[in-house]
Amino acid sequence: MMRTRVKICGITRVQDAHSAVDSGADAIGLVFYPHSPRHVTPEQARRIAAEVAPFVTVVGLFVNAAPAGIREVLDQIPLGLLQFHGQESNAECRHFGLPFIKSVAMKPGVDLHGQVDAYPDAAGLLLDAWQPLAHGGGGESFDWEQVPERLPLPVILAGGLTPENVVNAIRRIRPYAVDVSSGVESSKGIKSADKISAFMKGVTSCGTEKDC
Repeated sequence: MMRTRVKICGITRVQDAHSAVDSGADAIGLVFYPHSPRHVTPEQARRIAAEVAPFVTVVGLFVNAAPAGIREVLDQIPLGLLQFHGQESNAECRHFGLPFIKSVAMKPGVDLHGQVDAYPDAAGLLLDAWQPLAHGGGGESFDWEQVPERLPLPVILAGGLTPENVVNAIRRIRPYAVDVSSGVESSKGIKSADKISAFMKGVTSCGTEKDC
């Protein structure tokens, strides 16, 4: 079994980026959506990214952002991956010349194979809970039975993951990666080093089929 990658999203402080990296996270997420409680300015993001160790990917999250706004961020912050949470098309997502992942809100009846066809250039699909008034799961999980056994694109599982349920999530879905934000927070936008460590221990305990 391939090991499960981990992204800690919604990082707003340098010390939280350190906690994520020191615990073994593969990526950290910076939110450039102004309506999110985890939104960071380019200046904040630049300070955080400067402290991220080599071989850890810095991911920028955008929601229906103007191309000029995304370019402005890219001119200032060395992002390695883009994450789109709005109604962006495949062409809009690939426009910036960086690898990207596309978030899919897991509404009842969502056609994930159709989403794969709609985003052929995506590096993966991030499956998140559907929240009618928000872009992102807001700490809510979705019915994992909606996820087919095999998809042509890597699956990044998000939505309501915590140190308490991540092992079960990996057992059920066998995702390429898991993405957590509120599940490792002490308050909105403020990460808990202890919760990050517990989450990572849960993920790494699933290192083999026998373990997980």
